[in-house]
Amino acid sequence: MRRMAPVPMTDPVAQAQFTAKTLSEALPYIQRYAGQTIVVKYGGHAMVDPALSAGFARDVVLLKALGIHPVIVHGGGPQIGKLLEKLGIVSEFKGGLRVTDEETMEVVEMVLSGPINKSIVRAINQAGGKAVGLSGSDGNLIRAEKATKTTKDPDSHIEQVLDLGFVGEPSTIDTTVLNAILRNDAQLIPVVAPVGVGRDGARYNINADTAAGALAAALGASRLLLLTDVAGVLDKDRNLMREIAVSRIPELIADGTAAGGMIPKLETAAHSVNHGVGAAVILDGRAPHALLMELFTEHGAGTLVS
Repeated sequence: MRRMAPVPMTDPVAQAQFTAKTLSEALPYIQRYAGQTIVVKYGGHAMVDPALSAGFARDVVLLKALGIHPVIVHGGGPQIGKLLEKLGIVSEFKGGLRVTDEETMEVVEMVLSGPINKSIVRAINQAGGKAVGLSGSDGNLIRAEKATKTTKDPDSHIEQVLDLGFVGEPSTIDTTVLNAILRNDAQLIPVVAPVGVGRDGARYNINADTAAGALAAALGASRLLLLTDVAGVLDKDRNLMREIAVSRIPELIADGTAAGGMIPKLETAAHSVNHGVGAAVILDGRAPHALLMELFTEHGAGTLVS
């Protein structure tokens, strides 16, 4: 059962005691995850706020130092949107996913595999880690096929097929490259841009949540952590849902509790848990040290899906 953490005192000695107590209480969680793979989808405000991005990088390096194997999969929606706007290319979204024509795909790959990926790598390296930037094309890490999505017309209730252009879904995951990077003696931290490649060589824009879930399942990850810009999954009264059973997810989508970008997050969480991931958590990336709160405290953070 999750519970709220106590508020520490502001006195320096009391603060130091609280920090020491927190570290001591984290021991069983550190032991639980040592040697395990944790896949983190990194995106939203946490990527563009300098303090949050620096804190995230330090936390990732800490995980590696504790013997945990983090794999970072990043998004880049806001940055892609800004460049598309500068270039006069209008974005369209259907079912929470960006419609990607050939012109947009050029921008998506350039931004995701270029400046965004390398900025995350540099931040982790600056924090003392050894990050390696990849895309789903490297070593055929993410084989993709054209996404097939449907939506129901609110008036006629007839299902319609969504044509999302060069938006893909993972078809197969080849973990050869990641397995080499994640060797215990390598100390390397992979940072993956969610651009996949089809068997015909076509590039596909893959939703970062979906890509992270597929990688987590293929790697047999202990946890999949999906960082977002909200506290987690909210009920219809806007209260945080602390825990959700996988079996409830279709109901939450059908009744409108989950909408827009939360739908692929919940679908990803369900898919990953159903394919062997220990649990998935949708959590607020705007909260400092959200990763550490989730992994190393009893109360956790966000919404746990299991």
